[in-house]
Amino acid sequence: MLYGLINLTWFDLITVGFTVIVVVVVQILNALWSLQESKGIDCIDKSLVSDDNVTKSLKINDATTKSVASPSLMGGTAAAAASFDRTSTATPPGTPTAAVAASTNGKLQKQQSEQCENHEDEDTISLENLLPCDHTEIYSSRKISYIIDELLQTEGNYINNLKRGMENYGNLDKYDKLPETLKGVGIQQQLLGNIGEILDLHEKQILPLMLGNQRDLKTMFDEMSSYIEKNNFYCYVTFTMHKKTSMQLRKDNREWFQNYQIEINDRLGIDSFLVQPIQRLTRYPLLLQQFISEFYKSGINCKPVLVSVCKLETRLRRLLEVVNQSEEVFNIDELPAELTPHLFGAFRRSTEFEAYSCRSRKKFKAKVFLFDQFLVCVEIRKRRLAYRNHYSWRSIELKLNSSKSVSLLLKAASGAGSIDRSSPLSSTSSSGGSGKNSRDNSIKEEYEFAAPEAISVTQWIRSARKIFENARIEESQRGKFSLPMDLVLAAVFAIWFIWQYL
Repeated sequence: MLYGLINLTWFDLITVGFTVIVVVVVQILNALWSLQESKGIDCIDKSLVSDDNVTKSLKINDATTKSVASPSLMGGTAAAAASFDRTSTATPPGTPTAAVAASTNGKLQKQQSEQCENHEDEDTISLENLLPCDHTEIYSSRKISYIIDELLQTEGNYINNLKRGMENYGNLDKYDKLPETLKGVGIQQQLLGNIGEILDLHEKQILPLMLGNQRDLKTMFDEMSSYIEKNNFYCYVTFTMHKKTSMQLRKDNREWFQNYQIEINDRLGIDSFLVQPIQRLTRYPLLLQQFISEFYKSGINCKPVLVSVCKLETRLRRLLEVVNQSEEVFNIDELPAELTPHLFGAFRRSTEFEAYSCRSRKKFKAKVFLFDQFLVCVEIRKRRLAYRNHYSWRSIELKLNSSKSVSLLLKAASGAGSIDRSSPLSSTSSSGGSGKNSRDNSIKEEYEFAAPEAISVTQWIRSARKIFENARIEESQRGKFSLPMDLVLAAVFAIWFIWQYL
């Protein structure tokens, strides 16, 4: 009787059963692949073992990475922005002046930075860090509460200032008296850069995150750290890269912008509007440094929050360094006609070295840029950056000779002018290797880079290691078949629908 009501056929049973089996098997395989992938990443962190499919031999002494002290907080563009905005930095009532504070607390801040670096490398999956702590003691501190309120208030003010600036200068194409030198969508993009992307990041993600977790500081700091780890703040790097072009446009049209500023009653002007992203990025670590300082002075016993704020402050300082360095990407001269910085991929870090070319046996002052797709070596000639070589990550290996020296090894088997056949770019380097199977003949030393301080090599190597890790993960995911969750749910619904109505 029941069989007659349902009226199933063998075709229905086979179709439904096969669909269920496929979905289950694919999800099990995805779980196993994810587990293997996580184990592979752990292996890379510890020993960075070679792999046949991707560039893979980065020999790093992890102890060196953890023992080096933290770098200075600011430099270059960010330092100028900080001095421009010094009066608006959060300063609780009753605190000493900047000069007195600098002379009194200099050693303390240095010690706190080193302690934060230790927290950065600390294992967060520990019982002490996972257990919740009482935030009452934190909020009972008047100065810490002031800093938190300042963080939230300045975030809202920053968003409002960006909105006002976009209203004033984001639709110049609609202005009748716009000069010919500022007309066109491309010119508008060069003038303002990707400041709209920065506004969306803070208005739709960062501010709601802060407001939703202002009573749970650990979650707030951890979420912001994850945004940096996921590269959501790369929009600041892109903005700084194109700053030179924007400044030249404003300089060429200075008189017109001054008249337009008076006409729209903008007291600050376009220069103040376009410097605010760097001001804001600089201000984050300054506020967090004040938070950490008060945390130590008050003797608050809430380690999970301290670990989280230290990690966030460390990541922000590193991001700030990369933002400062990115300004030089488009200053590289003598690039071959087929090369543009856009083809190198996302910028990660640059470091100044004393380079020794094993091929020409010459020493020169160099700056080495790390991108997602390529490593680019340039020569510093007074105030110019002259292009020398670029290498695909597939074609090279990096060897740490000492705490202050790194060797770049070129794989001779890749051949001259064919560093990466899957890429539209080709290296100008030539390789004299014969492509034999032995390692000595297939690996050839190309450059030796030496830095005056170990911290420079450590940070540069850390960035290179992340690129290797990302390349390995990307390579492992190629050819992997997976079903997105919405497709799985749709299949389940289809099975239910067939079972009920057909």
